[in-house]
Amino acid sequence: MKKAIAEFIGTFALVLFGCGAAVIGGMGAGATAIDVLGISFAFGLAIVAMAYGIGPVSGCHVNPAVSFGVLLAGRMSVSDFIRYAIAQCAGAIAGAAVLYLILSGKASGWNGGLGQNGWGAGYLGQYGMVSAFVFEAVATFLFLVCILGVTQKGAPAHLAGLAIGLTLVVIHIVGINVTGVSVNPARSLGPALIGAGANAGAMAQLWLFIVAPLVGAAAAGIMFKSGLLAADDPDA
Repeated sequence: MKKAIAEFIGTFALVLFGCGAAVIGGMGAGATAIDVLGISFAFGLAIVAMAYGIGPVSGCHVNPAVSFGVLLAGRMSVSDFIRYAIAQCAGAIAGAAVLYLILSGKASGWNGGLGQNGWGAGYLGQYGMVSAFVFEAVATFLFLVCILGVTQKGAPAHLAGLAIGLTLVVIHIVGINVTGVSVNPARSLGPALIGAGANAGAMAQLWLFIVAPLVGAAAAGIMFKSGLLAADDPDA
């Protein structure tokens, strides 16, 4: 139960702060508006904060794709994966709901957006579906390479949270204009579900932000399980 609560809180914080930066910060004007770099750091620093806050309890996955990669790497059980994924999705939905509640108090200028992920005509850089899928799968793979690498035996554990957070920052810097960046099915689910009334298209495109991250995470998990990316045991 402690692990599930920790994952709920961590994913809640990621969605509230990350998507909040994109929507609330992005609605400013001139010097008050934040750009791609600011949004990228909001997501990354949220992960850093939660890694040190809840990491000792649950490992701070806050992402079903991360948990899936950890599962396939042989580092968690199926039952734990299911509990983690449920808690993460619930936390993301709650985070999006709180963000919606905050934004609904704005007198004008809010169009109902909650930082939903997407692709195609009218969405940010207007990249196609193939571009979106490739980015999400590859970015998630590289994200899991970092996570599984810095959390394996012999890695400097005290720097893991910082390394993971900064990796998420660079993923966002590159990919915000492609998909808004998911690499996390829960992060996509929360805003898409809560903001469905204002953006029905986000729900229709949600499948990609579930499938592509899981594909990328699976590839990384299998590579670590097989030993291809696992560090050599100095005691062996």
